[in-house]
Amino acid sequence: MSSSDVAVEVSALAINVVVPEDLRWTDTRRGEEFLLTTLNVRLLPDGRLAAKAYGRPTAGGRGAYVSFPVPDREELAALVSGAADRAAQLWSAHRGPG
Repeated sequence: MSSSDVAVEVSALAINVVVPEDLRWTDTRRGEEFLLTTLNVRLLPDGRLAAKAYGRPTAGGRGAYVSFPVPDREELAALVSGAADRAAQLWSAHRGPG
């Protein structure tokens, strides 16, 4: 059996996206305020996109690695969609390992 005959099962596709400064927001968890600067965007098995936001405490320090929901804002939805489109272009142009 050649490698081209092997069924490849991809269990997840995810990308990390920097949130432009003008789109960043703050949210609070357990009494600590965070500035959200990064999105983790996942491609779900049904083709939809799911995103969570991550960031750093506004008071400084590393803080916990805690996810936050992405607000339902048109400009953030456009960022998620645009990032997925760009990732698709990059993946489709890959040149193989190493």
